[in-house]
Amino acid sequence: MGGTHGGELLAISDLHVAYSENRAIVERLRPGSDDDWLIVAGDVGEVFSEIEEVLGLLSERFAKVIWSPGNHELWTHPKDPLEARGVARYDALVEMCRAKGIVTPEDPYPLWEGVGGPLVIAPLFLLYDYTFRLDGMATKEAALAHAHEVGVVCTDEHFLHPDPYPTRDAWCRARVAETEARLAAVDPGLRTVLINHWPLTRLPTRVLRYPDFALWCGTELTADWHVRFRAETVVYGHLHIPRTTVEDGVKFQEVSVGYPREWKAHGRLPEDPLRRILPVPVP
Repeated sequence: MGGTHGGELLAISDLHVAYSENRAIVERLRPGSDDDWLIVAGDVGEVFSEIEEVLGLLSERFAKVIWSPGNHELWTHPKDPLEARGVARYDALVEMCRAKGIVTPEDPYPLWEGVGGPLVIAPLFLLYDYTFRLDGMATKEAALAHAHEVGVVCTDEHFLHPDPYPTRDAWCRARVAETEARLAAVDPGLRTVLINHWPLTRLPTRVLRYPDFALWCGTELTADWHVRFRAETVVYGHLHIPRTTVEDGVKFQEVSVGYPREWKAHGRLPEDPLRRILPVPVP
C-alpha cells in the first residue's frame, strides 16, 4: 500500500527520543493521509527497546516506513540490556524492523509510484572512513590525533564497535562495496531517492562549527553517487543542521530534529517537523 493514491513521501531523522522533549515530538507525528510514506534517516535513539517502540509506533501510523540506521542506533550503550556489538547489533535492528514491516537497507528497494514517481527509494547504511579530513591532514591517524588535541571526538569512538571488522572504516568500506553493487543493479531507466544517515558528499560538513567532527560524517567513496545512481534527491541527517543544498543539480536534504538545546536555541523546529520530499513542494 501507499504511494499510489496521492500520498506524500515524508522524512525525518535524529529524533533522539531519550530526551522527553523529542519524545513529545514523536508522539504528535501523524501522516496527512493513509497513503503517506515516512523516511526515518537514523538516530531514533540508543537503547534497543526505545528504538523498537518508536519505530513500531511510526509503522502503525504510516503506510510504509523506510529506515536507515544512524550511529546512535549502532551504539552498544552501557544502559542498554542488549549487549550485541557491531554487525550483530545491526542485524538485530534489521530483524526487528522486518517484523514490523519496516524497510531496511537489507531489503528490496521499494518503488514510489505516487506523484513524482516512479522512483526507487533506496535506504543505505554506509558509515564513515575518516576521509573527511581537515586540509593538510594526510592520514586518518594524524586527523584523529588533531581531533583529540582540540577535544572534538565523537562518542562513536567509545560506543560504536565494528565487530567482527577490525575498524569502523573497514566496516564502512565493506558496506560501500556491497551497496554500490546493489545500486548498480537498479534499473537504469529509474531515478532514485538515496537515503543515508551520514551525508554522501563532503560539502554539507563545510559549515560545521567544529570542523574536526567531519571525520565521523561520511566517506569520499560516495562523492559521485548522486550522479552515478540518478538521484532525484538525497536525504540524510547526522549534522543537526536541517537545510537543503544543491550539487550537480541534485537536492541534498538534511532532515534532522536534533537535540532540544539545538532546536530550542535556534527556534527552528516547526509545528510539524516532517520534511516533504515528494511531491516536490512549490516554492
